[in-house]
Amino acid sequence: MIKYLGSKRRLIPAIAAMARAVETRRALDLFTGTTRVAQALKQDGALVTAVDSATYSHMLARAYIATDAAGTDAGELAEAIGSLAAVAPRRGYVTEVFCEQSRYFHPENGQRIDAIRDAIEDRHAGSPLYPVLLTSLLEAADRVDSTTGLQMAYLKQWAPRALKPLELRVPVLLPGGGMALLGDALELAGAQHLGPFDFAYLDPPYNQHRYFSNYHVWETLVRWDAPAYYGIACKREDCREPASHSVFNRRASMATALSSVIGAVAAEVVVVSYNDEAWLSLEELVAMCAVRGDVGVLAFDSKRYVGAQIGIHNPRGVKVGSVSHLSNTEIMVVAGAADLVEAALASATAAATATAAAATAAAAATAATAATATAATAAAGRGTTGASLR
Repeated sequence: MIKYLGSKRRLIPAIAAMARAVETRRALDLFTGTTRVAQALKQDGALVTAVDSATYSHMLARAYIATDAAGTDAGELAEAIGSLAAVAPRRGYVTEVFCEQSRYFHPENGQRIDAIRDAIEDRHAGSPLYPVLLTSLLEAADRVDSTTGLQMAYLKQWAPRALKPLELRVPVLLPGGGMALLGDALELAGAQHLGPFDFAYLDPPYNQHRYFSNYHVWETLVRWDAPAYYGIACKREDCREPASHSVFNRRASMATALSSVIGAVAAEVVVVSYNDEAWLSLEELVAMCAVRGDVGVLAFDSKRYVGAQIGIHNPRGVKVGSVSHLSNTEIMVVAGAADLVEAALASATAAATATAAAATAAAAATAATAATATAATAAAGRGTTGASLR
């Protein structure tokens, strides 16, 4: 999966446990992003509908949610990946804009991205493999980018991974069907064809951070439309257009929009993700969810994204300030019938406890291994010194 602001990777065990507890057969991931949650639900056997307004997210959903691994010819896919990997590099839009005008990728990788992206369009447009191959390129580019995980800026010095050669990999597809929809959550939430669901997961934007501009490089790589661009970050010109601004990124409209979506979704259980950097208070969010029945709340401590760990820098790469905090609280509000909410909360709590225990055990094992290695190195050093003295 690509690096992503607000990724719910650490919360997946708890979310999946809730879905299992309410015996989910049909699930909705309404702001699907990288499809991490949607994939976990699909892996558990649910028929998942993944919705997002970003084109790159829709492409990931077409690959991981709408594509059935059992209906995909693995040999044909591997052959296509190998053929694309062998395409001769060439300088194109990515090289010019994202390697020379800016520094998201090393030029050698930029030329490979240009050539492979053209080949995907020429050879596979309209085929069932198209979203899978484009997902392979998207993830390969993410592994060699030179950012902190956001495309608002790039690193002053090349990230070590940026100097590695681009490598296409075959995406790990999941068996079973699903649906990928490109559209606005506010418009789709109440659509008659969207549902009913046993379980709906909502992870909306809840402050000023705009995913369209934060991941404009991926939007361009998927659309392949060579847009006009502006600024040091070489953002797409349409990042300035009102149509690219979500109501969820406007303080004045966010609360009304979210309340509308929560009330409109046709699902037995609705889970809303949120954190303490949001414009809404927890009390306001609980009140919104109360229209669906009983409400429960889960809270998890979480590190902020890596850019916050690094600090605040000016366009020349000079550190000019420190962020106010390095961690926040991730919250999930669960709403529905009392028995379902109770079952979901109990299962999520058990899963979170088990995950934390496993992480603690893994950290202890790593520390013990490191200590043993250090002791062995010290012993070997003493032995060598003694031998040299004799």
